[in-house]
Amino acid sequence: MARDIQERIKKLIIDRRLRSGAVLPTEPELMELLGVSRNSVREALKGLQAMGIVEIRHGFGTYVGPMSMAPMMEGLVFRTVAGHYRGEASLLQLLEVRAALETGLVSRLAGRLPAGDLAELEVLADRMDALAAEEASLFETDRAFHAALYRGLGNLLLGEVLEAFWDAFHRVRTDLVDVPQDPRVTCRQHREILDAVRSGDVLRAERAIQDHFGHVRDRLAATLGSA
Repeated sequence: MARDIQERIKKLIIDRRLRSGAVLPTEPELMELLGVSRNSVREALKGLQAMGIVEIRHGFGTYVGPMSMAPMMEGLVFRTVAGHYRGEASLLQLLEVRAALETGLVSRLAGRLPAGDLAELEVLADRMDALAAEEASLFETDRAFHAALYRGLGNLLLGEVLEAFWDAFHRVRTDLVDVPQDPRVTCRQHREILDAVRSGDVLRAERAIQDHFGHVRDRLAATLGSA
């Protein structure tokens, strides 16, 4: 019953072309519209809120939610952690998914990024070099580099998916294992990715991404193996 009501509320959002933040009908209005009880409506709305489809603001009403990738990310994190403690190579598997996505996409960027995006990537690569020299964390700059790289595809959903995989992998990796990292190698690999994309050499760009993830994979496998 709850799932059926959820589907009908989702259809209502679609049929009315409601955007994130739009006000949904009140509980009494939904009861009348759907022909169900208050408890059934509330149960359905709670389920939709857990998925980020609606947002319940107590005392104010119910709104169309942000529909973000956060629920998917939480599921990825939990699945990976649970798999790790069952003795599975779940963290490596998550890395493989990221690598497959980025390798398949980078060929579409080679020689096609606008000058503004290339300039931003150059600034980020320079920042990584400076941080490495100071022995500071590259995490946020590394993340910004990958986000800026694929932003050129103009696919908002893709950007959210890549961000979700990035968050899930790094959250789990940080919690489960301490992976040693040579910042100079990381900087060099990102510089090679940038140079390959700028040159328009598709094979070189794909190889640069593969080498980058291969290096992370080797370090991660060695750490997990010793653990």
